[in-house]
Amino acid sequence: MLDTLARTSRVAFVGNPNCGKTALFNALTGSRQKVANYPGVTVERKEGQFVTPAGRQVTAIDLPGTYSLRGRSPDEVVTRDAVLGRLDDFDRPDFLVCVADATNLRLILRLVLELRSAGLPMILALNMSDIADHRGIRIDAEGLSRELSIPVVRSVAVSPGGAAALLEQLDLALARRPAGQAASWSERGAAEIRDAHHAADAMVARFVGTPAVSRDISARIDDVLLHPVLGILILLSVLFLVFQAVYSWAGPPMDMISAGFDSLNALARQTLPDGMLASLLTDGIITGVGSVLVFLPQIVILFFFIILLEDIGYMARAAFLMDRVVGGVGLHGRSFIPLLSSFACAIPGIMATRVIENRRQRLATIMVAPLMTCSARIPVYTLLIGAFIPRRTVAGLIDLQGLVLFSLYLTGIVSAFAVAFIFRTFVWRGKTEPFIMELPGYKLPMLRSVAMGVFQRALMFIRRAGTLILSMMILIWFLSTFPAAPEGATDAAINHSFAGIIGHALEPLLAPIGFNWQIAVALIPGMAAREVAVGALATVYAVGGAALSDASLGATIAAEWPLATALSLLAWYVFAPQCAPTLAVVRRETNSWRWPVLMFVYMMALAYGASFVVYRAAIYLGG
Repeated sequence: MLDTLARTSRVAFVGNPNCGKTALFNALTGSRQKVANYPGVTVERKEGQFVTPAGRQVTAIDLPGTYSLRGRSPDEVVTRDAVLGRLDDFDRPDFLVCVADATNLRLILRLVLELRSAGLPMILALNMSDIADHRGIRIDAEGLSRELSIPVVRSVAVSPGGAAALLEQLDLALARRPAGQAASWSERGAAEIRDAHHAADAMVARFVGTPAVSRDISARIDDVLLHPVLGILILLSVLFLVFQAVYSWAGPPMDMISAGFDSLNALARQTLPDGMLASLLTDGIITGVGSVLVFLPQIVILFFFIILLEDIGYMARAAFLMDRVVGGVGLHGRSFIPLLSSFACAIPGIMATRVIENRRQRLATIMVAPLMTCSARIPVYTLLIGAFIPRRTVAGLIDLQGLVLFSLYLTGIVSAFAVAFIFRTFVWRGKTEPFIMELPGYKLPMLRSVAMGVFQRALMFIRRAGTLILSMMILIWFLSTFPAAPEGATDAAINHSFAGIIGHALEPLLAPIGFNWQIAVALIPGMAAREVAVGALATVYAVGGAALSDASLGATIAAEWPLATALSLLAWYVFAPQCAPTLAVVRRETNSWRWPVLMFVYMMALAYGASFVVYRAAIYLGG
């Protein structure tokens, strides 16, 4: 018995998309999670630890959502191979917890029939049982258990104690610890798939009772939210309100962070004697990193809304609504979720294209995902908007700065669709596959899960600031400081530094779009991470003699740059080539250098062309 308790069991959570599987995983593991990639692929792998009531140690694996073990997309292939023990350097699970949406059992029962042939013991967890009860759906769990020959339990991932029955049954199962058998699963033919569908339908008919009059209000809500005209208007309104909140809610915490870095900078200047160390800390590290971290509240707010809307079930509706739009430009309906994920960061957005089975449509989605405005652009947008766009309201209600930010996002969306249409018309001709998806029921978000998701993304941003951005700020400070000006020089010392030399060399190339040499210097480290450009500008101006805090960078550039330059730089960042890590992910996802090189070239051409047009138009209209 002691040996049984001491051994750590590997339990994999598997289920259809939107069944609450990850919410149940989060409820059990809490903060004891780690995220990595499966060996040899870029599919995200999430593992966590928890202890059962009997004291058994469990390593939980949250497998990607799937409808079948056939493996038509990279995500589904990983789930299949993990269950069947085909992944190199990845131990096969000891046990499966198959998580079902209790309000819609047909698809999960077909998957359960496939999983039984995988040779692993498992439990079927009827998640969201509270919602099923509210809708008057009655499930004969005992009858299902006898039919499937596996334990069937109820669970409510978002409720305290909602996994108690699952943990109790898991303890009993692990105490018996039935030995896993060799997988006998093999690719099914069309006839076998039809038989599995019929078997699943028969079980639903026998063991699931639905009320004569549906109590489900989802259909009534969907009549409004999925309306072909009103639904699109509501979606645009939701996105518009999100970007308004990014500005209006983030103001006070941004001011607090700014004041904190100002005080830290002042303290460093008062404490340290003049010299290289003082300049490195104040002009390089504190000013550079602080000018990026000040935008953390805006990024947190954006992630909060994305995760919240996904938990509620609205994101699936948004994908359904946008199917007609994205299908019109040659993309798949499933492309909408990767494109929406790219608002946060293009890297997970590109990785999310693995749910798209058609290779041409997947490549088209990958190639346009970086045009969606990622959170790394927010520091640049906010700096320029705050410096050049007056803070006032339009019609007494709409924040003008938020309206400009929304316009930039909308420009990215429209340009992504336009480029996708060009790719599908001239590069990847072919028929667009139809979009078929199961819409999940609406549900209350699990606040703990939302908070955990936001915290993890905020922590990633802070770690990025503490590693990549910090190192780049030190490099920019060094390039802006050395070599020192020659004796007798009358101009600014930074003009004689490596940064000054590089910037002045690039200035003629960028002069037609209104960029000065300081911007040229900032663009280079901005290829490592977009937000670094803000810190690089702060460091260059600080080393150059400007008395900067992270708050006064906007005032400095507003005094030195014409409006046309600011608008040109905004246009540049709408289209500019994505950061180097994104290009590396494109290389891994496509297994070729052809696509990241093509992405870099076409986005660079778009950025330069857009900046040139905006700069010349601004000069013409302003003069």
